[in-house]
Amino acid sequence: MRDVDLDQRELLTILTIETPSLGDRSYLVHDGEVAFVVDPQRDIDRVLALLDEHGVRLTHVFETHIHNDYVTGGLALAQHTGAAYLVNEEDDVAFERTPVREGSRIRVSDRLRVTAVATPGHTFSHLSYVLTDGSDDLDEAVAVFSGGSLLYGATGRPDLLGAEHTHDLVHHQYASARRLASLLPCEASVLPTHGFGSFCSATQTEATESTIGRERRVNPVLLQDEETWVEELLAGLDAWPTYYAHMAPANLVGPGAPDLEPPSPADAAELRRRIAAGEWVVDLRHRTAFARGHAPGTLNFGLDGPFVTYLGWLIPWGTPLTLLAERAEDIAAAQRELVRIGIERPVAAATGGPQGWADRVAGFPTASFADLVQVRHHRDVVVLDVRRESEFAAARLDGAVNIPLHELVDRIADVPAGEVWVHCAGGYRASVAASVLDAAGRRVVAVDDVFENAVAS
Repeated sequence: MRDVDLDQRELLTILTIETPSLGDRSYLVHDGEVAFVVDPQRDIDRVLALLDEHGVRLTHVFETHIHNDYVTGGLALAQHTGAAYLVNEEDDVAFERTPVREGSRIRVSDRLRVTAVATPGHTFSHLSYVLTDGSDDLDEAVAVFSGGSLLYGATGRPDLLGAEHTHDLVHHQYASARRLASLLPCEASVLPTHGFGSFCSATQTEATESTIGRERRVNPVLLQDEETWVEELLAGLDAWPTYYAHMAPANLVGPGAPDLEPPSPADAAELRRRIAAGEWVVDLRHRTAFARGHAPGTLNFGLDGPFVTYLGWLIPWGTPLTLLAERAEDIAAAQRELVRIGIERPVAAATGGPQGWADRVAGFPTASFADLVQVRHHRDVVVLDVRRESEFAAARLDGAVNIPLHELVDRIADVPAGEVWVHCAGGYRASVAASVLDAAGRRVVAVDDVFENAVAS
């Protein structure tokens, strides 16, 4: 945020609403009286709380694109507040919206001016929104809300709409990023939606803020020739979560406000019935607590890690879901994460601990990479690496079998017979995998260690 005028007016306020579990950001911008929001997440109560805190009125909600990685809260927020909902006129949506296009100029207030700039690449109809303070001149831009176009040291990935569109989109993405860099001044802030761990980002960087000037100095899309950039970007693309397939259809229909009321409580007998029926009963506790003791047949997706990404990736879509946690607050936190990807409501929940969830408590050992080295000296064990294929290709343990975590549910039969020592890069994915194998009746040890220690061991 900065003062772009010489009349000593107060700065415009740009508030970032982070959703680190999905690697995304939304933005609320106000001038002290009125506000607009860009790319809001499904749980709109966070936006409403900020509006109340700052005492401002929401008049516009902008979508940069039809999102592939989360269910938007844009329509519900606009309906709740009476704000205009601005979506590209090219998007075939099933709800009423205020159509915008390349060159649309939106006067939110005397000071808040927004210009839509077509930046296809992440999707065909992607728009970026340039903010100016009291002017429509893009040379005076304060910031650009770049969605999945120009990110911090990267761009949004161009392959989420299917392989048949990737060639066209990747070249559009190159041109769009360069267009923003040429249109806007060096000091304009770059405010993307993706790029903070989201699988919508083609590559990941450590930056937490940036400007057009910085991106001109560090971003490969602005430094490399088109052929080189396209070749390197496409070579580096990896798998993305399967639940992405359900996000754009939901966003085109127009999702309503989520239901965050507590699920129905379940006792041990109900939990056993649900597990026996093939439903998913998910334990949200930390992986060390789960390994020490858990209800047989339950799966571990700890709230301390990328819970919703991997749960959404692995669960067969539409499977009834029951949540287990020590506290009701953890159940509520999980619900909030789940509605962001369209898992609307758990069928049941239970709090407390495994002694109250089952007649018999199961468990499995945990170990370090040093332990794994020692055990391989005196007996044969299966070493299962559940990192992604690109990680495995870069560095791996001798004799390890690679089945990426997101493939494991469908490939348990491919895990060789014997005692399975499962590892990833830091322990979280290994715990999820260990719980899947344990529920399938396999003898398992979870390596709860960072992969760098494998080299030292």
